[in-house]
Formats: sequence, structure tokens, C-alpha cells
Amino acid sequence: MEALLDILKELHPEVDFETCDTLIDDKILDSFDIISIITSINSEYDVAIPAEEIIPENFNSAEALYDLIERLQDED
Repeated sequence: MEALLDILKELHPEVDFETCDTLIDDKILDSFDIISIITSINSEYDVAIPAEEIIPENFNSAEALYDLIERLQDED
């Protein structure tokens, strides 16, 4: 989880990613951020996020995103 928080903080150092759960709803993350995050997750966790998983629920919080990463790792 720490590596994911580092990835997110690099994009938006002003956001408290440990508590925020409205990253998409409040438009904190935009489409370019999402692409950047997906690329970084692929490199850091060796996980490819399929298109059908790129939905607001999976990107609204660091916790939801980490749950997605763990779920995809378990599927491998």
C-alpha cells in the first residue's frame, strides 16, 4: 500500500490519499492522472488493469485501488 500512496502523492501532493474516498467524484483525479496511475501500477506491482476495471468505484480511494491491485494479483 505504501508504494501506491507514493505513486498517488507524486501526482497530487496536496491530497490526503489515506482518508479521501471521493477522488473521482470530486474530480481530484482526471483522465490523465488515471492513465499515469495505471502505468505506474503496472510497473510497481506487475499488474495490468483491464479496461472493464477502469471504473470510478475502483479509483475513488487509495484503498479501493489497492483492493483492485490485490484482486488482480490473486487472479494471476
